[in-house]
Amino acid sequence: MIVKLKKKNKNYPDLTIAQPYVVIGIEADDFRIINNYGRPYLYPHDIFKIEDEHEPSDWVNEFGEDGERYAYHPLLNRAGFFEDFFNGDENAVAEFWRVLNQQLAIAG
Repeated sequence: MIVKLKKKNKNYPDLTIAQPYVVIGIEADDFRIINNYGRPYLYPHDIFKIEDEHEPSDWVNEFGEDGERYAYHPLLNRAGFFEDFFNGDENAVAEFWRVLNQQLAIAG
């Protein structure tokens, strides 16, 4: 899925209007993208316009108690994965970049 920021938002100075971003996961309906600083952060879905709805066919989709959606590549789908990534766990960091490079190659 490819999204673009709808309008400049002072709450998200790490995003650029009209810049295409590849959604690398969905967490509680929010989009995880690589921001302008190269970090995989979560952002509210409603600040984006969807440019391309295509999602990887291998994403694991789950729904929370209130119907919120969670979708990630299977290797990024385990509980605590992104906590490990941001804590600098070497295995999580390496796995993340390997999966991301595969997803970007498919999206491109």
